[in-house]
Amino acid sequence: MSDQRISVGVLGPNPEQVQAIEHAVSSHGYSLAVACTVDEVVQAMARVQADVWIVDLPDEEDAVIDLLLASASPVLFGIGKAPPENTTERTIWERRVYVKLRNTVGEPGLDANLEALEAAPLKQPLSVPAALHGVSASNPIIGVLAASLGGPAAVKAFLDRLPAELPISFILAQHIDARMISVLPHVLGRHNDWNIAMATPGAVPTAGQVLIAPVEQEMDFNQQGEVMLLARPWDGPYAPSIDQVLGNVARRFAGRSLAVIFSGMGADGSLTGPQLVERGGVVFAQTAETSACSSQPDAMRATGCVRASGSPEEMAAWVLEHLQRLQEMSEAQSALAN
Repeated sequence: MSDQRISVGVLGPNPEQVQAIEHAVSSHGYSLAVACTVDEVVQAMARVQADVWIVDLPDEEDAVIDLLLASASPVLFGIGKAPPENTTERTIWERRVYVKLRNTVGEPGLDANLEALEAAPLKQPLSVPAALHGVSASNPIIGVLAASLGGPAAVKAFLDRLPAELPISFILAQHIDARMISVLPHVLGRHNDWNIAMATPGAVPTAGQVLIAPVEQEMDFNQQGEVMLLARPWDGPYAPSIDQVLGNVARRFAGRSLAVIFSGMGADGSLTGPQLVERGGVVFAQTAETSACSSQPDAMRATGCVRASGSPEEMAAWVLEHLQRLQEMSEAQSALAN
């Protein structure tokens, strides 16, 4: 993470609203300069300098607003009262706060630090269970790898640990600058046997493969399961949109999908993650203590749809166990049918 992150000052009418705005700011990767109520603002402005202020005050606080407007930093008003925690409305509200910040002062100033992954130590992959030896990979499970800040390192640790000789294909939705995404196949594929490539029109997810969702246009699948790159950008503030990827996968591959939620900012994915589970999929999420930024997996956990949380290496083991369990169930059903 860069040390040149954009700093945000927060001024609200009460501690509850201040805390809500503070979470929306920090969970999207911005640095918090100060968070205070109106009674504390004069002292706060005297001791800190913020690149931007978010102000939510009643009309009668004209003197404080005039004081803020006299500062050299931009001031954002009109964000509205925060809805209750752990609701869809709260997630949408936090995204609006992020969009206001991004449109005013730009992205938070975060470094993907892909160069460091070149020197990542080699990890011994897990052994393929006997139940999965020789299994037909013509109809693989479709897994979504959802990542943001801190994601590349976590995804690489996961792929290095998970053997590529499995009946599963992954779609990687990684929040990243479009100028850097072309580096991901080389960086993530170093030290493992996964076939990692950018998604292209007509591509069919195959076992042992990781298709990377593009940044600049939405990716979906047709009735045959082939990749479609649509002539429109992703909906919402994030690109690629993890919510859209999860929703598209859940719709097209109902009953044979899963998701792994890695380190990241914000709450992208938490709106449609439950839909994937409702359609027969499973969701795993990275633990807060192993994440560079835990906002994204934390938000998914708050929906109640996460089966288990662990480190990237632990989640690789759980995916392997899940695939083994599915195969054993399939064989048992076939035996009963005969």
